[in-house]
Amino acid sequence: MHLEEKTISSEPAYQAKIFRVTKDTALLENGTEAVRDVVHHSGGVCVVPLTENNTVLMVKQYRYPHHEVTLEVPAGKTEPGEDHHDCGLRELREEAGRTCGKYTYLGKLYPTPAYDTEVIHMYLAEELSSPEEQNLDEGEFLDVTEIPLEEAVQMVMEGKIPDAKTQIALLKTWLLTQGK
Repeated sequence: MHLEEKTISSEPAYQAKIFRVTKDTALLENGTEAVRDVVHHSGGVCVVPLTENNTVLMVKQYRYPHHEVTLEVPAGKTEPGEDHHDCGLRELREEAGRTCGKYTYLGKLYPTPAYDTEVIHMYLAEELSSPEEQNLDEGEFLDVTEIPLEEAVQMVMEGKIPDAKTQIALLKTWLLTQGK
């Protein structure tokens, strides 16, 4: 079939804490075979916590692979058997110390579809509760900061927020809220 590859074999290559890698052999539509290295990831969620003042609660966090502090919306990976809806609410509580009265699904994205199975689901959280204490994972360190939505969108457009999930979720939020 056109634009389809069939898996002939799949062998474990590496098992890490948050992902595993397989070395697959795929049959291409022209009858030849190709090797495909695939990163298998449980997926994740990001949440745009939007206040009544049209500001976004964002987190500053050190990202080891890039050796820099990034500015992102609260996010995290789904635990085994956890629904992405519930994961987003959990991450909102853990990282931003908030709950919400209105929770809107913004869709999903594939951050690196060429070799990674990860899917990130995006949500908009509104009608936020008063701040509560964060409940961060062990070894997780981050600071919450509040930025006007318009400023955060400008930062995306100026290349000051390189995180893909944050860029997409903020731009979708901006588009959804402009009619309000």
